[in-house]
Amino acid sequence: MPPPVKGRSYDNSARTQASRARQAQVLTAARTLFLERGYVRTTMQAIADEAGVALDTVYELVGRKPDMFRLLIETAISGGDQAVAADDRDYVQRIRAEGTAQGKLRVYAEALPAIMSRLAPLVMVVQAAASAEPALGDLWHEIAERRATNMGRFAAELGDTGQLAIPVEEAADIIWATNSPELYALLVHQRGWTAERYGRWLAESWERMLLGPREVTPH
Repeated sequence: MPPPVKGRSYDNSARTQASRARQAQVLTAARTLFLERGYVRTTMQAIADEAGVALDTVYELVGRKPDMFRLLIETAISGGDQAVAADDRDYVQRIRAEGTAQGKLRVYAEALPAIMSRLAPLVMVVQAAASAEPALGDLWHEIAERRATNMGRFAAELGDTGQLAIPVEEAADIIWATNSPELYALLVHQRGWTAERYGRWLAESWERMLLGPREVTPH
């Protein structure tokens, strides 16, 4: 008998890339409208029109409106057109490569201005609509709790250096509170700080609060 004919494998990479490009297009349109109109006044049809795609395509690519907003939040945190797990983000890997607590804090403080510039405006949309849209309030609570968990892991990593001047749990809470999008919005959007000043202030403040005064080596 002749050998069975193998079916040709189908390379769908081009289709996948096209789908990701359309999804990014929809998310860009959604972000624009959410920031301009707010969550409640932005309809899925308006997003489809802004993106230049059919409404069914929007649902296919990003799901319902709460799902879309969740994806916007996740990609704002990740810094790309796709959500990236915390352990796989570039700045997290750079933090882990640092050997000192000071170095880890500085890498994180340097990464936060770019993250917050994307995330904070969306958080303002969430806060404005949370009372009318419980799903948004639940979403932000979930993300805040996940952020607290991640800060607990980060603080434990700082503690492993032996350089923390305060308990790990206290350090986690301080980092969680001071790296919040709300504080970024207060300082940068309302008080006019530059993003660079915000990042520098975070690094210096964390070093003072978490590591304590440095010992001066006598000459």
